[in-house]
Amino acid sequence: MKNKKVLGSIALVASAALALTACGNNKNNSSSNNAVKDKFPKAVPTKTAKNGGTLRYAIETDTPFKGIFEPTLLTDAIDDTVSQFGSESLFHQDNSYNIDNKGAATFDLNTKAKTITIRIKKGVRWSDGKPVVAKDVEYPYEIIASPKSGSSRYTDSLQDIVGLKEFHDGKAKTISGIEMPKGENGDTVVLHFKQMHPGMNMIGSGYFWKEASPYHYLKDIPMNKLESSDQVRKKPLFFGPYKIDKIVRGQSITWSPNKYYYKGKPHISKITESVISSNSSAQAIKSHKFDVIDVVNSQWQQVKGTKGYNYVANTPLSYSYLGFKVGKWDSKKSTNVMNKNAKMNNKSLRQAIAYAMNVDQAYQKYTQGLTFRVPTLVPKAFGKYSDTDIKGYSYNLKKANQLLDKAGYKKKGTYRVQPNGKPLTIYLAAVSGTSTQESIVQNYIQQWKKIGLNVKLTTGRLIEFNSFHDKVQNDAPNIDMFMAAWSLAGEPSQNNLYGKNAPFNFTRFVTDRNTQLINDMDGKKALNDNYRKKVLWEWQKYMFDQAYVVPLTNSYSITAVNSKLTGYTTATDAPSNMWQQVAFTK
Repeated sequence: MKNKKVLGSIALVASAALALTACGNNKNNSSSNNAVKDKFPKAVPTKTAKNGGTLRYAIETDTPFKGIFEPTLLTDAIDDTVSQFGSESLFHQDNSYNIDNKGAATFDLNTKAKTITIRIKKGVRWSDGKPVVAKDVEYPYEIIASPKSGSSRYTDSLQDIVGLKEFHDGKAKTISGIEMPKGENGDTVVLHFKQMHPGMNMIGSGYFWKEASPYHYLKDIPMNKLESSDQVRKKPLFFGPYKIDKIVRGQSITWSPNKYYYKGKPHISKITESVISSNSSAQAIKSHKFDVIDVVNSQWQQVKGTKGYNYVANTPLSYSYLGFKVGKWDSKKSTNVMNKNAKMNNKSLRQAIAYAMNVDQAYQKYTQGLTFRVPTLVPKAFGKYSDTDIKGYSYNLKKANQLLDKAGYKKKGTYRVQPNGKPLTIYLAAVSGTSTQESIVQNYIQQWKKIGLNVKLTTGRLIEFNSFHDKVQNDAPNIDMFMAAWSLAGEPSQNNLYGKNAPFNFTRFVTDRNTQLINDMDGKKALNDNYRKKVLWEWQKYMFDQAYVVPLTNSYSITAVNSKLTGYTTATDAPSNMWQQVAFTK
């Protein structure tokens, strides 16, 4: 189970093979498609555990991992996966994504007082033996709010903590709304809010941070050097079940038990993580090279008969999407600025592009339906908040052509021109990956050609993951649209993904209507659940109509687990760090 830290609900991933992260704690692997229960179990069989053994874990990526091990600075799902053996949230969730008190800290929300009180449990220690204290809970907010740190986590949602904006703007040296009543070395932190919001009791809420950072270990590092420091890159501390022994940068990590782990010593003696290309996944499974390895859906038919593994799966709380660049991020004002004259700022053009995509047919062909089209930006896993009346952009070339004709995109030869008569070339950014990824992207380019649109790949080819992330995040000029994905946290607020001041709003669209709907879904009136549902449905209809972001797919996430292992589960309410219970069997 991947332990994604997503503040509110984010994770930039690489389309077709879901892979970029961002917010809260995303142990929210939810079975939103009931068929997954019939195809695969959620957990391996329970057997008698023994201590010892070396577990080999595959990191499937076609590029070296960055190796950023500080949650406030981490932005992609690969690093998040890499750090899962040691990294742990302060909180645990139940099977409805609500925070309970089974984690490293307890949680007490007081709506009347506008506070959240966090108490660290006795015995919770960093892997160097130092206790996790109140300052470790407070310090992440300083990192996030410091303009010098480079953190992408500062959002409108967090600004509801009293004094955080003043600290961010340099008007205060401390964050007045974060109280440590027993001192910096105590066990208690009280967060004071300007206003309370629905969903603040849920693990995916973006209104407060769910991780701790080792202040004693990081305090002497200047904020502008934190991300590149050895303490973050080479010798990070964790309070989870395992600690890092060795890092071969971008390629492999060796872990051993954290003897200070508050829930007791884990079973396995050694864990080795190694990078493997997604194209090599099937062969690695058939040769039993790893004890735990994700299955590439397009390779399922090749590996499904391989013995010696239990195959577990779920439908993650995530989706891939096509985003259209219509503006820029203003770092000085920490806001998205939309350009009304942007090439892609034409609703008919965006809708036509979406209708021309044969998503159902492509994924049926390449994954036998293990990856499937999703119609709306609020997945079914969110239950009543997901508007099932929205059918999405199903394949319809006739409608796509009609939209373009009516909007004035006339054909001149093979391709259409802009309404002003100028040539139209659209540059698409997509991540490199399996051969299937390349085939699917090229398929879409051919589909767009059928409606007269000249679509070319940014840089002329699919882009390596880290470079893709940098280009999309920094609004590279040669990207008109891009294929990526979100790994979501367990709370349906859209503020951290699509808000006016959300750094992760990579399309940079900003409209008064969108801002109003987001404010309404998170406002005081939305404490009434029926009202919140109504607003979320309105927002989904609005986003479907505007098509700044078009949802594409979700997938079964299948993992091959050595049949000699027990304790591995994909359940929503699994332990705060599942790896504490994973063991080889007697």
